[in-house]
Amino acid sequence: MPSTKRDQLIETARKLFARDGFHNTGIDTILAEAGVAKMTLYKHFKSKEELILAALRRQDEEFRNTLMQGVEKQTDDPRGRLLALFDQLRDVVSHDDFCGCLFINAAAEYSTKGDPIHQAAIEHKRLIHQYITKLAGDAGARAPEELARQVALLMEGAVVSAQVTGECMAKSAQQAAEALLDRDLRSPK
Repeated sequence: MPSTKRDQLIETARKLFARDGFHNTGIDTILAEAGVAKMTLYKHFKSKEELILAALRRQDEEFRNTLMQGVEKQTDDPRGRLLALFDQLRDVVSHDDFCGCLFINAAAEYSTKGDPIHQAAIEHKRLIHQYITKLAGDAGARAPEELARQVALLMEGAVVSAQVTGECMAKSAQQAAEALLDRDLRSPK
């Protein structure tokens, strides 16, 4: 339950942006759904774009925290943690309310690379890549950056596939990642 009117606006906007898209979701719809007055909105946000950025920041924070905590809780094994990414992803895309990646959708709707909303999407993907790179390094990858790019690509493919077809492909992506790990991880010393 959101603790403040600001939080209530962000949570409502995040849900509506995910379900209906950024451009298709009007301020009046957000206000009606949140039960908040327009004056309250503009007390916290100067524009719809500021609200979108706040929603993306919240989504980034919650997604990364959930992903990292889930992976680290699942196993202590560095190689296993790379594979656990896909178990966490499966949990996300299997929810009934899953509408795709908010960041992929933001980048598509705000396609100009310099747009702050597009930049927020880039930053989220950069932070996820940074975490996967750390996991790859911990696991002894010969080229952690490259392995992280490949794993991230499999994750993105699973997300988009689930969004478009409704079918969870996380297990298939995990199997492909396992083959990459078998090829790229150094032998234990």
